[in-house]
Amino acid sequence: MGIASENEEFATRAIHAGYNPLEYGYAAVPPIYASAAFDLENAVRGDALAGGLIDGFEYSRVANPTVDVLEKRLAALEGGIGAVAVGSGMAAVSYALMCTGEGGGRIIAPSNLYGASVDALGDFLPQFGIHTDFVKSINDLSEVESRIGPDTRAIFAETVANPSTELLDIEPLAQLAHSHGIALIVDNTVPTPYLLRPIEFGADIVVHSTTKGITGHGNAIGGAIIDAGKFDWANGRFPQFTTQQQVISDDRNNEWHSFASKYGNAAFIKRIRIKYLRTFGAVASPFNAYLSLIGLESLPQRVSQQVASAQHIAQHLSRAAHVMKVNYSGLGYTPQYELVGKYFPRGVGQILSFLVDGSADNVRRIIDGTKLFSYVPNIGDARSLIVDPAHITHREVPAEARIAAGVSDNLIRLSIGLENVNDLIADLDQAIAHAY
Repeated sequence: MGIASENEEFATRAIHAGYNPLEYGYAAVPPIYASAAFDLENAVRGDALAGGLIDGFEYSRVANPTVDVLEKRLAALEGGIGAVAVGSGMAAVSYALMCTGEGGGRIIAPSNLYGASVDALGDFLPQFGIHTDFVKSINDLSEVESRIGPDTRAIFAETVANPSTELLDIEPLAQLAHSHGIALIVDNTVPTPYLLRPIEFGADIVVHSTTKGITGHGNAIGGAIIDAGKFDWANGRFPQFTTQQQVISDDRNNEWHSFASKYGNAAFIKRIRIKYLRTFGAVASPFNAYLSLIGLESLPQRVSQQVASAQHIAQHLSRAAHVMKVNYSGLGYTPQYELVGKYFPRGVGQILSFLVDGSADNVRRIIDGTKLFSYVPNIGDARSLIVDPAHITHREVPAEARIAAGVSDNLIRLSIGLENVNDLIADLDQAIAHAY
């Protein structure tokens, strides 16, 4: 199948997947179900719903019709067997890592992750008995393999690192992980499933901050976890999946189940919903899910324009005065050029960063001097955004890891929106000129 036909198929799924108007009162657009709970109808049906014998809705902390459409659509777009939408991207990251590592597991990860992810892995999750072995380069298979031990449960990485735009070589990393019986979990927030579908290259679990490119308009916080449904969670490394659980068993009839025995290849995503969403309660708002669904409808068109503009701006900045380095893997001369062709034929995304000479004062003057770019710690918005990562998005990252990832006081990150690209370039030019 060619790129053109793939684009058309994706665009169709982005609008229609997971929704049948006949099941929702013939509403053309998925309705917002602003209801905390749903009538169980009768005692027999209520007991069957609570026991998981039939599908349906009983309480919005576990499932909601509007959120359900979003979950089905995201699973379809990523090529997974199921998804759980949650209240934020960090809830998605935290739930996926905790569900994998609970009970004393270890995670392997690079230190060039989003700041809050580094904080969670390095400082917070250890308080829950989940520890991380950080590596300098997640694409260095020898380094990664050297950190795999008997307690290792998963490898976690971003498909496109923020703000360096360093690309993840998914396929060999997945093969390495699977040869040791551990899972590969990837954060696919930056490219969105329009630019990359990691499951096709061997990823087991995909997480998103739907706040970013998926919703696309900076108006709704959300996250999602998508399960490829191919990993064997009963392979001996994950006792939480093979231990019998009261919540999915029927003690009245002496029927006992583990997540692996009851749900098979859907064990992970079912545990996320039944244990993590239901217990910790980072529930996706039906209204936010609705906004994400609306955002998805224009995802291919938005991202295509943003990628084209980001490419143009990166090329311009690489020749601009006072710019010492541009980080954008979409430029044709980067060391990861071959990975771009393999994984990102449509482009690597809308974020880029650049290093300027001078001092932190010059950086502040550039940021304050822009007129079209909003000083906002978000990405994937329809508006173009600018931020100084060392002081905002990566503030909680230890200095050594920050510097190793290239996040210095002189680094500026851009998220390119839908404005006219020439207007954006003119705005950057005048801001840089006035900053010196």
